[in-house]
Amino acid sequence: MTGLAAHHKMLMLFAGVGALLVVASAIGWALARRVATPEGRATIDNLNARIRAWWVMIAIFAVGFLLGPAATLILFALTSFYTLREFVSLTPTRAADVPPIAASFYLFLPLQYWLIWTEWYGLFAILIPVYAFLLLPSLAALTGDVQDFLLRVARLQWGLMLTVYCVSHAPALLTLDIPGYLDQRFFLLFFLIAVVQMSDVLQYVFGKLFGRRKVAPVVSPSKTWEGLIGGGLSATALGAALWWMTPFTPLQAAGMAFVIVAMGFLGGLSLSAIKRSMGAKDWGTMVKGHGGVLDRMDSVCFAAPVFFHLTRFFFTP
Repeated sequence: MTGLAAHHKMLMLFAGVGALLVVASAIGWALARRVATPEGRATIDNLNARIRAWWVMIAIFAVGFLLGPAATLILFALTSFYTLREFVSLTPTRAADVPPIAASFYLFLPLQYWLIWTEWYGLFAILIPVYAFLLLPSLAALTGDVQDFLLRVARLQWGLMLTVYCVSHAPALLTLDIPGYLDQRFFLLFFLIAVVQMSDVLQYVFGKLFGRRKVAPVVSPSKTWEGLIGGGLSATALGAALWWMTPFTPLQAAGMAFVIVAMGFLGGLSLSAIKRSMGAKDWGTMVKGHGGVLDRMDSVCFAAPVFFHLTRFFFTP
């Protein structure tokens, strides 16, 4: 497929998603006018907030696609910056943590995204798991403050892995050398985000309609087995239906979507456990109706690296 054909294909995709969002927005508006009970209004308000978040997400995707890979990389780098800031702001730190925090923000974050831009996969894959893992505790130890040392270092290592290393695998999809697919790699990123977010929405809808049994009531009271199964299978079917935009067959696309759904669910559950352990409901307040940026990216944190490496392992030379 030529670059012009891929461009036309993406514009048609945006038009289709835009039409669906118009319909969803109209339904949400109609439901908001008809619901009378407080519980029902809260549910519809949450659903409409998710629809609005989709509008913002599609707008960001459109800007990234029209401006090219550099703009997409910058958008994800900013996302990593804000999510890392939310993580660090919510977790307890001490004055001695300033050097490793500064290294996380001003050394490892930009370097990780520069490695993606230069397509230096070897160092991209190990920079944070190896070098940041070793340097951050070293910088903290040089300050001489040993109070809660292991906990403080582990929190920062976790934050850097989640918000920078894991999230950076999403734009890294644009660097994969898939034969006959070089002009269409943006579709892989779209596929990942679409399946992750639709799984989140569909699990919410199925949970509200049919949810009875909680998956982990202490960690995430809103997650139910009915929501997980119904929403997960629906998102997997959506992934299979989107096979035409990927290098996968319909069955392979369904398998990839299933992995994305599973990892996204585990990511949301794990980060909810971290929030609950610190007595917080949300990571921040930046996204109206959804808390912080990390509240929207928690599923991507777990799904992106697994999807990236599966695609790289099975579909690149």
